[in-house]
Amino acid sequence: MSKGFWNKLKKPFFVLAPMADVTDPAFRIIIAKYGKPDVMWTEFVSADGLFSSAKNILMRDLEFDESERPIVAQFFSPKKDLMKKAAELAVELGFDGIDINMGCPDKNIVKQGSGSAMIKKPKEAREIIRATIEGAGDLPVSVKTRIGFNQNEIETWLPEILAENPAVVILHARTKKDMSKVPAKWDVIKRAVEIRDELESETLIIGNGDIKNLKEGRKRVHETGCDGVMIGRGIFGNPWFFSEYEPTIEEKVAVLVEHTKLFEEMMLDRKSFAVMKKHFKAYINGFDGAKDLRVELMEKVQNSEDLIKILKNHGFKIA
Repeated sequence: MSKGFWNKLKKPFFVLAPMADVTDPAFRIIIAKYGKPDVMWTEFVSADGLFSSAKNILMRDLEFDESERPIVAQFFSPKKDLMKKAAELAVELGFDGIDINMGCPDKNIVKQGSGSAMIKKPKEAREIIRATIEGAGDLPVSVKTRIGFNQNEIETWLPEILAENPAVVILHARTKKDMSKVPAKWDVIKRAVEIRDELESETLIIGNGDIKNLKEGRKRVHETGCDGVMIGRGIFGNPWFFSEYEPTIEEKVAVLVEHTKLFEEMMLDRKSFAVMKKHFKAYINGFDGAKDLRVELMEKVQNSEDLIKILKNHGFKIA
């Protein structure tokens, strides 16, 4: 199948993980401005919801700015016909690629038969990949998944995915059972690359899990032979992650204010301001008094005006 933009990227590539209530359109614009990754992902979007009365709300999650390209739309559903329709919609909306979420460990998603539940249903998983590729036209389709459900199943699970020839497989180096409670098992990523090569597949392999900086990412690529690395939690409070720029405390605070204002402008009609607060503790760290300031921000801030007032009280100059 088509690899689309993936063929144009210089290896190894470093991409931003889709994270619910984190990588929303406002945060992605900030990241694109200060440290753009090689590829962006939307938050995951329910294909079932897209073709229901919730469509107008969920369509907002598929908004993106030209500065974010290449950008991939991520969908989930246990229904192949809806995944095909979602892929067709992504084509209409002008996305650069489509990703299938087969790794989310959230119990509600698993209960629906989606996310990591797909690992237990390889036949249905393959049908969903096939239908998505059919709906995607010339757009490349990737699959984001885990190394297993309750245990490492890479020897059986990965060949099932590769049989459908997706452009890319992103492997979170933990099982569903592991959640994020144990260290990522990068030795399994190495084995995944070996399996891919043994099967003479042309699918690209991206590893994911516990990468704290690009230096560590490059080391993992060297150790495993994977084509690229996806970064999730490492991006918190650090939009400069992919540029490897080391910001000053003042720069971090200034971008926190910019991010908060953009969140208010773009997201408040559909998300609670509390979603933005999770970023406060990530931006505000690494200096004397950071902990007390974080506590105050979490307790007292209800909008960007509150944020600016408290930051000024703590001696920060806000433009």
